[in-house]
Amino acid sequence: MGSGPHIHYKQNRLKQLRAFCHAARTGSVSAAAEKIFLSQPTVSLQIQALEREFSTVLFERRGPKIKLTPEGDLLFQMAEPLVEGMDKLHETFATQCGRVDRGVLNIAAGESTILYILPQPVRAFVDQYPGIELKMHNVTGRDGLAMLRADEVDLAVGSMLEIPDDITYRPFVTYQPTLITPKDHPLAEKASVTLDEIAPYGLILPPRHLSTWRLVDLVFKQHNLGYRVTLEAGGWEVIKKYVELGLGISIVTDVCLTGKENLGRIRLDQYFPKRSYGIVQRRGKFLSPQTKCFMKTLDRLFADRLVEPQVQTAGDSAEWEDACLG
Repeated sequence: MGSGPHIHYKQNRLKQLRAFCHAARTGSVSAAAEKIFLSQPTVSLQIQALEREFSTVLFERRGPKIKLTPEGDLLFQMAEPLVEGMDKLHETFATQCGRVDRGVLNIAAGESTILYILPQPVRAFVDQYPGIELKMHNVTGRDGLAMLRADEVDLAVGSMLEIPDDITYRPFVTYQPTLITPKDHPLAEKASVTLDEIAPYGLILPPRHLSTWRLVDLVFKQHNLGYRVTLEAGGWEVIKKYVELGLGISIVTDVCLTGKENLGRIRLDQYFPKRSYGIVQRRGKFLSPQTKCFMKTLDRLFADRLVEPQVQTAGDSAEWEDACLG
């Protein structure tokens, strides 16, 4: 009889750890309560029970926001894979038995990635796993990272220039920087061009706050050259159309080029870095069976397309899915 309370306590431990992990991810007891469909007082009591068990303080409380203490961070690193593993146990078991025939996969990506990179792998994935519900979230880079950190999506697909400490990035395909011109442009027939030859012509670039413009500006300044922008336009399809109309030339990543455009194209990899696209995830995230299957699909389809460029690692200034929009 004396073991009864102890068994009951162990049965509650998963609930306590689940509440703790959601509070750690969201930085809010109320947000955690909303995600796991409990009341705020219940979540608070579960966290307090863990603090009593481990004789420590797990969160610093600052008004409505909470932040992990060093001890809380340690417990989070240990508990998170356990909680996610238990929550995904049924799906993982089905996968090990060779049955990945249901479930949900949430993917975040920007418009360019959805338009140019994902159609083929999505088609292959849907054909192979028709019972898995696939949800595509068309979001900006900043919003995509926020969704990853809040576990609202399983993974993101896009291009990262800098990688925050809490994010992992595994590139699977690389594209070339390319100058595009109207077919009748003086540069169109050249096998290669220099920046000096490009400089006199007006450029069509994405909005100034995105990374394409900043990269063009940096490269021209490094070569002590000026340049002029005649048109600012958002979206690769828009930029290609206006270049076709003769309103300027542009520097893009050739992911957006299908070969059907009425454009001249010249590689610029002697001046600009190649652009990789890859799988973006929260570090330590439990990989669901559906996620693993989608990653295998990407690897299979792009097995010969990766020439990995250098990727900088920085604090918290990530941009995935800037693509040709930045």
